Amino acid sequence: MAASKSLAAAVVAAVALLLLAPPASAGWSKGTATFYGGADGSGTMGGACGYGNLYSTGYGTSNAALSSAMFNNGVSCGQCFQIACDYQSSPPNTCRQGASVIVTATNLCPPNYALAGNNGGWCNPPRAHFDMAQPSWLKIGIYEAGIIPVQYQRVPCTKQGGVRFTIAGKNYFELVLITNVGGSGSVQAVWAKTATTAQVAMSRNWGANWQCLAGLVGQALTFGVTTTGGQTLVFPNVAPANWGFSQSFITNIQFSY
Repeated sequence: MAASKSLAAAVVAAVALLLLAPPASAGWSKGTATFYGGADGSGTMGGACGYGNLYSTGYGTSNAALSSAMFNNGVSCGQCFQIACDYQSSPPNTCRQGASVIVTATNLCPPNYALAGNNGGWCNPPRAHFDMAQPSWLKIGIYEAGIIPVQYQRVPCTKQGGVRFTIAGKNYFELVLITNVGGSGSVQAVWAKTATTAQVAMSRNWGANWQCLAGLVGQALTFGVTTTGGQTLVFPNVAPANWGFSQSFITNIQFSY
């Protein structure tokens, strides 16, 4: 009987250790996380990806600014990350054990070279750091902690509805913001065409904004988009011939992972 009780106690202890352990190391990396904005998500709009109002573009407060080493000059805009507090490496009373959250990269956390990377310059290269919207950060961290060690991994982006194209600029300079991208979440290449033009390669202007130096006004627009995950979709006649600048067009096509 005593042996059985000892075995049962050992099993319980092993299960407890498993539940308290950080995520499995395969696919996970180590970093740190802070938060910005208010508890209601205020102060988190806009950003270096150019998404503007994160509510109307479908990102809400489940977002984060990435350190410069992770932001990759905007290539990471739209990528989704699962983040969990690394409570084995964290001081007491800083983590919500067993909790994780999924966020979308919508901004850059710029480096601060006036401060050391381990003392305030959290976003200095080569650090992997997330400056998260406060509502998301509070799902894994305790407010008073301020900064916590985390483990993170890329995950597929699940989006409601289709990909959205917002056209700005002027004739012979079309600036197209591509948002609500599912699958790998981030865009690697874009082309545009009309019924009378061949495919015109677009280039990244900044963040998730892609530019095209062609006269496309007055013609229906078709876009081809390739994600960083290698998936290419063609969006035929996204904008009708009478499209105008500052208009947005929502498709019924979405990327898978």
